[in-house]
Amino acid sequence: MSFHIQVNDQPFDSAPRAGQCLRTYLRERGWFGVKKGCDAGDCGACTVHVDGEPVHSCLYPAVRAEGRSVTTVEGLAGGDGELHPVQRKFLDAQGFQCGFCTAGFLMTTAALEEEKGSAHDDGKLDDLPRAFKGNLCRCTGYRAIEDAVRGVQHTERPCAGQAVGKSLGAPAGPQVVTGTARYTFDVEVPGLLHMKLLRSPHPHARVLAVDTSAALRVPGVHAVLTHEDAPATLYSSARHEHPTEDPDDTRVLDDTVRYVGQRVAAVVATSEQAAEEGCRRIEVTYELLPHVTDPEDAMRPGAPVLHAGKGPEARIARVENNVAGEVHGEIGSVDDGFAEAAVIHEGTYRTQRVQHASLETHGCVAYFEPKEDGSGERLTLRSSTQTPFLTRRALCALYGLPEDEVRVVAGRVGGGFGGKQEMLTEDIVTLAALRLRRPVKLEYTRADRNQTAIRMRVVSNTGAYGNHGPAVMFHSVGESFAVYRAPHKKVDAYSVYTNCVPAGAFRGYGLGQVTFAVESAMDEVARRLGMDPLAFREKNIIGPGDPMVSPIGEEEDLHIASYGLAQCLGIVRRAIAEDRSTDDVPEGWLTGQGTAMAMIATGPPGGHYADATVSLLADGTYDIAVGTAEFGNGTTTVHKQITAGALGTTVDRIAIRQSDTDVVRHDTGAFGSAGTVVAGKAVLLAAESLAGRLKTFAARYTGVARHLCALGEEAIDCAGRTVTLKELHEAAHASGAQDEITAEGHWGGSPRSVAFNAQWFRVAVDPDTGEMRILRSVHAADAGKVMNPLQCRGQVEGGVAQALGATLFETVRTDDRGAVTTAAFRRYRLPQYADVPRTEVHFMETTDAIGPLGAKSMSESPFNPVAPAFVNALRDATGVRFTEMPVTRDLVWLAMDRRAVRRDGPPA
Repeated sequence: MSFHIQVNDQPFDSAPRAGQCLRTYLRERGWFGVKKGCDAGDCGACTVHVDGEPVHSCLYPAVRAEGRSVTTVEGLAGGDGELHPVQRKFLDAQGFQCGFCTAGFLMTTAALEEEKGSAHDDGKLDDLPRAFKGNLCRCTGYRAIEDAVRGVQHTERPCAGQAVGKSLGAPAGPQVVTGTARYTFDVEVPGLLHMKLLRSPHPHARVLAVDTSAALRVPGVHAVLTHEDAPATLYSSARHEHPTEDPDDTRVLDDTVRYVGQRVAAVVATSEQAAEEGCRRIEVTYELLPHVTDPEDAMRPGAPVLHAGKGPEARIARVENNVAGEVHGEIGSVDDGFAEAAVIHEGTYRTQRVQHASLETHGCVAYFEPKEDGSGERLTLRSSTQTPFLTRRALCALYGLPEDEVRVVAGRVGGGFGGKQEMLTEDIVTLAALRLRRPVKLEYTRADRNQTAIRMRVVSNTGAYGNHGPAVMFHSVGESFAVYRAPHKKVDAYSVYTNCVPAGAFRGYGLGQVTFAVESAMDEVARRLGMDPLAFREKNIIGPGDPMVSPIGEEEDLHIASYGLAQCLGIVRRAIAEDRSTDDVPEGWLTGQGTAMAMIATGPPGGHYADATVSLLADGTYDIAVGTAEFGNGTTTVHKQITAGALGTTVDRIAIRQSDTDVVRHDTGAFGSAGTVVAGKAVLLAAESLAGRLKTFAARYTGVARHLCALGEEAIDCAGRTVTLKELHEAAHASGAQDEITAEGHWGGSPRSVAFNAQWFRVAVDPDTGEMRILRSVHAADAGKVMNPLQCRGQVEGGVAQALGATLFETVRTDDRGAVTTAAFRRYRLPQYADVPRTEVHFMETTDAIGPLGAKSMSESPFNPVAPAFVNALRDATGVRFTEMPVTRDLVWLAMDRRAVRRDGPPA
């Protein structure tokens, strides 16, 4: 068959494969700006133009493009490299974070701009919720995207040495908007083999036999791997600096499966289609075992024991009771405290499972590279990971490899939110690559009184394996308790194994779930006392000099190194006083307002390490080498701002290398909100050290006193003599003083400070239908010295949007066997443009005594107070206390109907 197609004005005549979609056809020809986010037409990341019309290329058959002109995001820019006007607007507004979805929004917007004023113009540009109904963004909260479409410019260009505190754009911004930023799979690897996984259909079973003979006969299949091929070593897929934080309860491939979907075998073939066919032909004989999916049932006597036979070396708290980890503690006497109380509120609060839903799925590609000394090959893994160094360490331990034999590289990562603080694909891909000595790829498909006592029992369903389970449980009952003063506090918390898909790290690391319960309970106690809930909080929160005490003990390295909580609550109080958002509420709707707050440590406990190197280059510019990964969190920009400030230069004169175990030194990972307060601190120490060294060397070189030498953008002024940085570099090399033009910094993540957040909502509810509308959203954030207001605001807005999704509709649904039934975006409801209100973000005026230049973390914490603030507003409007998430429209209507809530308001 003859086939002709124009892609970005280039002709192609190779015919697509039978059934091939346009997305894979384009990517196979190097147009990597076309992304895979869902392969179901739900997310829009694959949007391209076909004869000027935007289409989802994952659904569009490639054969239909015959004779047509296709434009991808790479083809929007002019032939002279001039950005398309829409690309320029997205760059100026920074209408992206991780950038994985950006091409889809750009292509949709560009098509609508082209239609504007024509006969085809149906007004979508004036109705963005309708225009973007086929596009999803998980990071931004959509405000930045709206501003981009409207042509709002946010980026600044500060003078030399003045970058900190300014809204600089992301260094990778031009690559993001042109589709040339390289994510995990945006590389061509010769001889690549593809892996597909056969997964268990049973929640609990023993694998008695695996017949792979038919699979091996499929043309193109190179290998089928089972538990007999996998190492017997137990490990955890969770990644922490200290591996002992998690139980070692996992094998690469196990002869016992403990949840529906656990991998049983891996097929490696020349194509994905052959690998999938190989999986279909594997025959597995199972012995079915009893299963349990409820964590309370799992702890009862007689429940199936999931990890029987694993000894103390696995670090499981109580194997016989399915308890992966537990914590118990009491301060004072809770019983005495309750006896003193005027009001006692007792309630059971339940939060659902949610998914990170990063648009770039989990996956990696492994291949072999020659060693620099020519002595053979070493293994390289390109992975969508937040922890390249910890992943390398785990792989080396698992397969007995020296660290210099393994390189792990994280390209640009398409979203994380804690989900990529795991080793979920690298372990099995490494097994296949080592076995076959070939490149292998695996890509996942989709009263004016004080509090007297607080007591809480927390039960967490960690699923079939304990990755992050005990650590999340421990963290969840720390700051959520410590933020309130009470002489009596008690907690009993359990992380419990069940035959459900394993849980893991998620934004907030357990605090969001427990804060939902604590802040809801505080609101209810205040109402029963007849107190303003905001005043009740102000009376009971800790102050700047108070100890942070929780039943799990006082953490010695945790300090209130700056205090903005009172300011946060003051912002809420002013919002309430000034609010006029109810003016346009439909008649008969009920309105209410609610507040919640949260505290979070500005880094994980037990040490979080970062090493950085800053060097002067031969051309007079600078280089930063730091290990942390960039996935829309903004650390690349902030690290350059910090360095520019310390060295008195501009960010465009600074290059950065990161997240590659081969070219940078150790970094624990991009999690725990550590990008600024840990890695940024290491960068600051290195940059300040280099500034001192350069001035010392310049003084020696010119014979001028050191205190008379001042660093400038491109040179050093030595008492009136200008020495260019290029000349200084040459002089250092000529004199053998290379150590004077490079410096290192290290930070171990301790001591730590705390950050504070407060969220306020005004909502309206239709008692006849349960429909809810957010009339106003206000968020107050204590981030210390805000290094980049534009990016920090984006983190807050994205956190609020993600939390609203969890509050209103997101839920991972499972059947009675624990099997997930919401595996696609159209079944797992993510917030769309129309769902997310504009949130007013306010930053407090604080300067932290620990964080770099006074900064604190602010990527996880905005998530935590959102759900309780919303349900507190619903309680105010309807009189109903909602104790389970998500709070869907039907549940709201049913609850109001049961309580006979009518248009004249809740019953007395």
